[in-house]
Amino acid sequence: MSHVAVVGAGQAAASLIAELRKRGFDGDITLFGAEPALPYQRPPLSKAYLLGEMDLERLYLRPDHWYEDNRVTLRLGQHVDAIDVSGKTLTVAEETVAWDQLVLTTGSTPRHLPAAIGGDLQNVFVVRTLADVDAMAPEATTGKKVLIVGGGYIGLEAAAVCAKRDMDVTLVEAAPRILGRVASPETADYFRELHTSNGVKLREGIGLARLNGTNGKVTSAELADGTTLDVDLVIVGVGIHPTTGLAESAGITLDNGIAVDAQGRTSAPDIWAAGDCTSFPHGDGRMRLESVPNAIDQAECVARNILGAEEAYVAKPWFWSDQYDVKLQIAGLNTGYDHIVTRDSGDGAKSFWYYAGDKLLAVDAMNDAKAFMVAKRLIEAGRSPAQDAVANPETNLKTLLK
Repeated sequence: MSHVAVVGAGQAAASLIAELRKRGFDGDITLFGAEPALPYQRPPLSKAYLLGEMDLERLYLRPDHWYEDNRVTLRLGQHVDAIDVSGKTLTVAEETVAWDQLVLTTGSTPRHLPAAIGGDLQNVFVVRTLADVDAMAPEATTGKKVLIVGGGYIGLEAAAVCAKRDMDVTLVEAAPRILGRVASPETADYFRELHTSNGVKLREGIGLARLNGTNGKVTSAELADGTTLDVDLVIVGVGIHPTTGLAESAGITLDNGIAVDAQGRTSAPDIWAAGDCTSFPHGDGRMRLESVPNAIDQAECVARNILGAEEAYVAKPWFWSDQYDVKLQIAGLNTGYDHIVTRDSGDGAKSFWYYAGDKLLAVDAMNDAKAFMVAKRLIEAGRSPAQDAVANPETNLKTLLK
């Protein structure tokens, strides 16, 4: 095993490479990335970076010299066109590159609005890459009218940043409420109040009909209820999908992403995958997680397995979102919950605990790091605390771990 090639230069790739070197891999490593930038953090892009509170150097996961010091060949700004599974080569432009082990960390791609309804107009942005945010930043200025399309966490985070930049913000969500797919009505109510108190106009249950423009630049939006809004820019946050085109063209099995086994192997020999682009065994089915912690943990597991560990990846789902002065931390997965237990810890700290019967599934904790950490440990241990104890603000949460 002399050459490991990694395609996709994001969080999973950076974590995998670091783990390989940490575990003593002494062969060649080549990292291919379609973007020209070094691997960087994505969560701060639409928050601290867009607000001007974080510079480019702090976005980078590791400085340039780290890759040189660790003998990693960077092939940035280069798109991999094809994989030859049997020949164990990659095609990059006119070049053929041989590999011994290949890892796909191709991440995910934001969903765009269709061109037929104005999605290709200027000043219509998605929030995924450094280039996206660099293009958006000069337009996202005080007094501008911005339409946010989508009331998930991406859309809400964008709305918060725009409101902090003193923009005129309207958010539309076609579903009956914000966070409809990912959170409880209680969590949605919390964030609805937070946004409206910061001047964001929320339009729930109303979709976007089309965008209109002048000279190719967006100028207005028509909503499904017939309302027309003047807009200077539009930010689209309607979800992402796994980036699987390269794998699919190579005949690698897909199943809501690149299908991998418990160790991270794809259906093709000596080809692995990790991060947003993958689905992996979970319980009686498969799971795909879109989160930084998953990208790190799964990639590190794959690195160890490339070196022969034969270790099954066990996901420990957790997520976060920063909006205004609220830090939301989520532990677990709320799928299948049937009721919510609310805990008010005082001083603005609040948490919603998701139960299915007596079983604790997940928690949404707002400015309540203690509730998050305790719930995370309980969920990972398969333990479910008494619901009356959770709801009682006098309960010392640490006692629930005993």
